[in-house]
Amino acid sequence: MDYDYKYEAAKEYYASGSYGKCSQLLEDMVMLLKGTEKGEESLFMLGMCFYNMGDYETATLYLDRYYKTYTKGTYTELARFFSGKASYMESPDIRLDQTPTITAINTLLEFLDFYPYSNKRDEVYAMLEELRNRLAEKEYQSALLYYNLGSYTGNCVNGGSNYEACIITAENTLKTYPYTKHREDLMMMILRARYRLANKSVASKKEERYRETIDEYFGFKNEFPESKYINEANKIYKYSVARNPVKDKEIN
Repeated sequence: MDYDYKYEAAKEYYASGSYGKCSQLLEDMVMLLKGTEKGEESLFMLGMCFYNMGDYETATLYLDRYYKTYTKGTYTELARFFSGKASYMESPDIRLDQTPTITAINTLLEFLDFYPYSNKRDEVYAMLEELRNRLAEKEYQSALLYYNLGSYTGNCVNGGSNYEACIITAENTLKTYPYTKHREDLMMMILRARYRLANKSVASKKEERYRETIDEYFGFKNEFPESKYINEANKIYKYSVARNPVKDKEIN
């Protein structure tokens, strides 16, 4: 079977949605077609076969190769877009390492750098928002875990406390993802953590930490005056002003 015939067969398979058969033919030919008039189209088509089959890792491999080889090619914009979308599809559950999510965000941002007026930009913005929300959710869950660990010290191998770790993680999340849907929850979590940290501090640190709790209260109340947590926040403020620690069940 000559290559022209095989190539036309591959294109027919692609057009009919038989991506597995198309990819089998193209993988045998793609290197041989490099430098010919069919080289550019065959490489893009091969990448899209794997994308359409849901093999996003292999799709990214071929699509990246395409746009790096053909920087001003016929399909360069599409190759960059589908490479980013393939990375987006590879983003894992928030319980897992989020390195692929960060890679997807960077790839999509790079697409926007190259094609700021692309007709794909709205879809790219939507994917970016979802990926950022995923990262924010993971950080929120991390802060919540520290808060729930509370006074437990078994995980504090380098000193400090879980409440301090909660505050740092929550504050960093708010700085990195200021529009997260968990903004109110994170700010309330910081307020609670500061109060409990002050409660459990040695005498020399109590005054400063209660003062930080009071400052946190005003920041929270100013931003969320009608918060669902406002009664609890008011109690924390009251006890902090009085320097009168109480158990959680008495605050809630």
